[in-house]
Amino acid sequence: MLEISFIPAFKDNYIWLLTRGDRAAVVDPGDAAPVAARLAAGGLRLETILVTHHHADHQGGIAALAAEWHPTVFAPALESITGCTHPLSGGEGLTVLGEACQVLALPGHTLGHIAYRFAGAVFCGDTLFGAGCGRLFEGSPAQMADSLGRLAALPSDTRVYCAHEYTAANLHFAAAVEPENDAIRRRQVVVAVRLRAGQPTVPLDLAEERATNPFLRCDQPAVVAAARRIDPAAADPVAVFAALRQWKNVF
Repeated sequence: MLEISFIPAFKDNYIWLLTRGDRAAVVDPGDAAPVAARLAAGGLRLETILVTHHHADHQGGIAALAAEWHPTVFAPALESITGCTHPLSGGEGLTVLGEACQVLALPGHTLGHIAYRFAGAVFCGDTLFGAGCGRLFEGSPAQMADSLGRLAALPSDTRVYCAHEYTAANLHFAAAVEPENDAIRRRQVVVAVRLRAGQPTVPLDLAEERATNPFLRCDQPAVVAAARRIDPAAADPVAVFAALRQWKNVF
């Protein structure tokens, strides 16, 4: 099995490090310096870079890492990614450090956004966050709702590795959407304890996301009612999602 750990970057980014022995892969290396430091400290050699989308905080470190290690760089075919050696569109099967990996197309945050699914784990970039989801910079509400639905349909024991530590702020919004949801209140307590201890809230538990993430609960009566306070015409899950995302943008 692969070992998975995080490399903190910028204000709240997670660069994910996958290792097997002295072999390594990284997901979304927006900054080369902390990655290089971790590789050197662990005596690791970088074989693979996995990129979910084109934003600078996810790909900014590729050029420096590629110059040093010459790794294979998997990235979205629809987007401009520095140093991409293997463009992907979704549906491909890869082998990364000896482990099978399925590529998922997840348009919404950006049009070419993809994710990487291993046994029991998915690296979803900026699509699904703890109790939240990414902004729609390029895609439509229908695309993002569909992408979130595909992630939510994965097995309940799937661990979700997103790229930012946003869980506490997102739970604050989730509590405004569903003030009577006890699972949200319990999760807020746990998350606060973890953050005070300097611990990450990621990876995410997919079953917990289904119970507490309003963007995965657009068919629930309380969430629908909350969305209709923003858009009284919201009558289907996509419209509910769009209203929630509009609300969250200014929350």
